Amino acid sequence: AFFLLLAAVPVAAALCARFRSKGGCLTLMESSCWPSALGARRTPLVNSAKASRRSSEGAYAEDGHFACAVGSASPQRLLSVLLCLTCCIQFGKSQTCTDGFAFDRRSRQCIDPCRGDMQCVNQNGGYLCIPRGLYSQSYARNSQRSYPERSYPERSYPEPSYPESSYPEEPYPERSQSYAEPYIPDGPPVAAGPGSGPVPGPGPSYPIVSRTTPCLLGYTFGADGTCIDVDECETESHQCNPTQVCINTAGGYTCSCTEGYWLVGGQCQDIDECRYGYCQQLCANIPGSYSCSCSPGFLLNTDARTCQDVDECETSPCSHGCLNTYGSFMCTCDEGFELAADGTTCNDVDECSFSDFLCQHICVNTPGSYSCVCPPGYYVYEDGRSCEDLNECESGNNTCTTEQVCFNFQGGYTCLDPLRCDPPYIELSDNQCMCSAENPVCRDRPFTILYRHMDLSSGRSVPADIFQMQATTRYPGAFYIFQIKSGNEGREFYMRQTSNISATLVLARPIKGPKTVVLDLEMVTVNNVINFRGSSIIRLTIFVSEHPF
Repeated sequence: AFFLLLAAVPVAAALCARFRSKGGCLTLMESSCWPSALGARRTPLVNSAKASRRSSEGAYAEDGHFACAVGSASPQRLLSVLLCLTCCIQFGKSQTCTDGFAFDRRSRQCIDPCRGDMQCVNQNGGYLCIPRGLYSQSYARNSQRSYPERSYPERSYPEPSYPESSYPEEPYPERSQSYAEPYIPDGPPVAAGPGSGPVPGPGPSYPIVSRTTPCLLGYTFGADGTCIDVDECETESHQCNPTQVCINTAGGYTCSCTEGYWLVGGQCQDIDECRYGYCQQLCANIPGSYSCSCSPGFLLNTDARTCQDVDECETSPCSHGCLNTYGSFMCTCDEGFELAADGTTCNDVDECSFSDFLCQHICVNTPGSYSCVCPPGYYVYEDGRSCEDLNECESGNNTCTTEQVCFNFQGGYTCLDPLRCDPPYIELSDNQCMCSAENPVCRDRPFTILYRHMDLSSGRSVPADIFQMQATTRYPGAFYIFQIKSGNEGREFYMRQTSNISATLVLARPIKGPKTVVLDLEMVTVNNVINFRGSSIIRLTIFVSEHPF
């Protein structure tokens, strides 16, 4: 062991001198090896101590916390130095990192280089991969920064030296211009010696990240150094297909369909709104929308969906009356009119064509109605249909003279001349002629002739009792025979005896007028007691009217 110790002394002296020139191992020894291995206090050496020990132990290399000396050192101190150097060298070569990290001998850190074109940026408790373009601004390894209002003991430090390494120096990309200043960890600067001000320490040997946190994905640095949202829709950096619409959001974007479309299989397809009853009545689907319309008789409201009824009657579409209905209208016609095929015009109804019995005589159609007309000698009765005889004799609307007698019949009148009896008949009264029994000429002639007049409607229904005869004088033991003596050539009449002294003239067949019929109705008186046979005649004049009323 003693020989090994003697052999290690020159090696230790050489390594110590080299590490002193590089400034690497001694610092590591201070923080790791010396305090842990030797338990020495980390206090700077005073100048008096250094002077006394420099004369006895040789030259020292100081870093402000301890000195490494080689010379006339005691075996215990040399052994301590050897152990410290061995620990330092083993620490640098045998440093291990967790999975996914690699130890960088230059920066003495475990790093995780990001893949691709991404730059790894260390974070508290982790790291961040950002595009290398953000590191466009270069950094200075020997950049200086002053810290005012703080003083430290004077102490000078030589330029740190690094051992030769086979690792090639990794190029660091330049930082982006958006990074305003490099990040230098705050800490007390190291003093060179008594009376001297603070001096800058060595520059960092790793990429310097700005104090500003890099922006998240979807953001970029603005002119004021803050993160602003990237509008992917405006820059057309989105991935929406042509049927979609890009909508920018905070830190991203969304692809959506325009109104009236929905996303089906990655494509925007038109929505058939008409299937969902958006319109009250008629609906027409169009790309991206729909159109509502109304049925005839309705008007589309301002909401473009519902319909309201149109009052067509305001435009007077009907020739007569108009009745508005929901969605339409209905025309009405006045009495006596009927609606035409066009639904708006009213045509007159020909009531006279409905029946031949609407009027008793003639039906005359009028617009919307009809009127009944009666022949001359008649007037329209109160019912508006029947014809009533106009009595010209009572009304004075006749042409008879004062000597004549006005006789009214259905539909007319006649002027009867004064009675004149033909010889051998003499006038017995105004309407009776008599042939005296004392006159031999009258023996075979009727004893009296009585003149009577009556009217008869044309076509009167049969049989009808129209006239009655009766003996005014009754003789004991006499009986009477009634018969039609003349004027019944067409056998339209017959006599029906109703009692011993009376009989009735019966109309057996209808008679069409105008016509005047004169019948001699004979009453024969037979008295067998006195052997008497005589007769009397009623000369009945029948005025048959032209009309059946």
